[in-house]
Amino acid sequence: MAVKTTAAGKMDKRTKEYKELKERLAKARAAKAKSAKPAAPQSKLKRTASGKVDKRTKEGKEIAARMAKARKAKNSLANRLKRLFR
Repeated sequence: MAVKTTAAGKMDKRTKEYKELKERLAKARAAKAKSAKPAAPQSKLKRTASGKVDKRTKEGKEIAARMAKARKAKNSLANRLKRLFR
């Protein structure tokens, strides 16, 4: 049986068919959510409320040190020459 539509062409939400359809969709969503396994955390790093890595932890300090070393190396003479002759 066809689902009744409103004057605008949308499904009439007051009909029995529409309510059954919504009920089936809700069940399907619940089943999908139940069967989906939870996503594993990407890393075990402690993060701040804004989502950035907490630099007060040991791992955060190591990351900050590596980033500082990389920033320093970026402006080294060897890298400047590489960029110059690309």
